[in-house]
Amino acid sequence: MILEMKVPSPGESIKEVEIATWLVKDGDYVEKDQAIAEVDSDKATLELPAEASGIITLKAEEGDAVAVGAVVCHIDTDGAKPAGDAAVAEAPKAEAPKAEAPKVEAPKAAPVAAAPVATYAAGTPSPAARKILEEKNIAPASLSGTGKDGRITKDDAVNAVPSMGTPTGGSRGTERTKLSMLRRKVAERLVAAKNETAMLTTFNEVNMTPINLIRNEYKEAFKAKHGGVGLGYMSFFTKAVTRALKLFPDVNSMMDGDHKIAFDFCDISIAVSGPKGLMVPVVRNAENLTFRGVEADIKRLAIKARDGQITVDDMTGGTFTITNGGVFGSMLSTPIINPPQSGILGMHNIIERPIAVNGKVEIHPMMYVALSYDHRIIDGRESVGFLVAVKEALENPMELLLENNPKKAFEL
Repeated sequence: MILEMKVPSPGESIKEVEIATWLVKDGDYVEKDQAIAEVDSDKATLELPAEASGIITLKAEEGDAVAVGAVVCHIDTDGAKPAGDAAVAEAPKAEAPKAEAPKVEAPKAAPVAAAPVATYAAGTPSPAARKILEEKNIAPASLSGTGKDGRITKDDAVNAVPSMGTPTGGSRGTERTKLSMLRRKVAERLVAAKNETAMLTTFNEVNMTPINLIRNEYKEAFKAKHGGVGLGYMSFFTKAVTRALKLFPDVNSMMDGDHKIAFDFCDISIAVSGPKGLMVPVVRNAENLTFRGVEADIKRLAIKARDGQITVDDMTGGTFTITNGGVFGSMLSTPIINPPQSGILGMHNIIERPIAVNGKVEIHPMMYVALSYDHRIIDGRESVGFLVAVKEALENPMELLLENNPKKAFEL
């Protein structure tokens, strides 16, 4: 029986996928539920499992764009599973007596051509060649002539290519590869965000000393209590963002034509880097999660992204995004809005800098933060107020995030 395998729908709005990699070859025997291909949609890379056991015949090539519901392979369920190759040792054959090879007279060495005699003509261009080289701004000394006695001919000058700089002897190869469907969709969305939104960015800085003191005191107990889940910066930032979104709800809304859609929940998209590129999985109802809940969910989603197991559902939705360029060393950036959202918070690296504290200069770990927002729906008051609220919560976490009871907040 021949089973036609069709592309399943990875999501409600996805009409087409691309065959990224075949994990099997044409004619292989596959087991039911074995991953036979990786397919790219515009949202994620997913594995395609075999629907039955049998011999597979591929009907699409790597890189082909195929519609959802199209046939990509056949599986012959009557095909027998190949048996293992049993190695049969054969007795060594008796070596036949060697016949004496006839003596062959060694060939005489070919006469060696005399080295060409250097003359005044070597490296000298003909009049026509000189004119062409002058037009190309090429020095005759950089060419080897093919004419008599090494003279540079007109053809040598015509075929000469101007130097692009001082030759280094290094590789100058190029490679052209097609972007994955996911990468192409990300590029399309980023360009659309720049072209279709009135995007502005406002900046501030955060003194990270209070958070560092809390983390240093409680992170070991937190990790031991919660099964290896660490107490990182992301939980503090996520809780500070959900608090600020409640204070400035316009930042937690989006445009839909001539209407504004406001949300009474905070689904926070967290930008993570995976092997397939940038992924933005969503922490649902982050406003209701504890510090442990935020850290555990971020860890779960980051592992799925790293292992290529992220799903469309994991990345669908989101009302606001947090991205952390600081892990790569970024000091300051203007993050691009993740459409159709209206705001994104950019975190950056932590640098010890001198700041004024109560009239005195002190050294503190400082982080620049940036809020990019859609000015069509968010005014300056809301955008600046939101970022100030985030700064206040991060610089006074004991009162504004932990309710002066870190052991209760961290469930210790």
